[in-house]
Amino acid sequence: MTGAITTAPGLRMLLVDDHAIVREGLKRVLDPIGGDLIEAETGFQALQFLREGKFDLALVDLSLPGMTGLELIRRIKAEFSGVRVLVLSMHAEEQYALRAFKVGADGYVTKDIAARELVGAVRKVAAGGTYVTESITESVVRQLNGSSEAPLHAALTDRELDVLRRVAAGQRLTEIGTVLHLSVKTVSTHKTRIQEKLQLSSTAELIRYALENRINDPCTNDPFVRTGSM
Repeated sequence: MTGAITTAPGLRMLLVDDHAIVREGLKRVLDPIGGDLIEAETGFQALQFLREGKFDLALVDLSLPGMTGLELIRRIKAEFSGVRVLVLSMHAEEQYALRAFKVGADGYVTKDIAARELVGAVRKVAAGGTYVTESITESVVRQLNGSSEAPLHAALTDRELDVLRRVAAGQRLTEIGTVLHLSVKTVSTHKTRIQEKLQLSSTAELIRYALENRINDPCTNDPFVRTGSM
């Protein structure tokens, strides 16, 4: 266990994020809610905590080392159906929100929202409701209803989308492999398949596509890193 805060009786929450400074900021923001807030750095650690104790809500970042946030959500819903899941991500691109809801998320907010809105989102999701950041609500609904054409990267797997944003952020294949616990050969294969699905012939085109479609890397563009809090 990386740490816990205990206040008044209330919600028992699991915060899953691999950045200590992000967790510290979130603890301050969520303190008015009361209850227990347990921290986990990885998806594997989060599952261990869930198996050892009862939780009402999990706040999950999509960018995690090893197991992705999407895979963690899928496993939480499969093994702990009573746990509500709120995604807290830097990704404002609707594809991430769409994928999160498809694997079982109950809410999706971006890390640039105001502290008061985050507290409200946590309370609403914990009470059984659904919450989506306003900036991506309409686009997500349109795609779920099939009323708008999905972009090419909608055909990528969750792992391929993760590799794409890391390549676009300038990470080398060896670095990506280390973070995701994959071999360089496997990462290279993912990159090749990504270029085929997106109909791109070079890394430069891949990076340009990612920029144009706002497929950014939250690890290098995190508001907590800039401000230290929300």
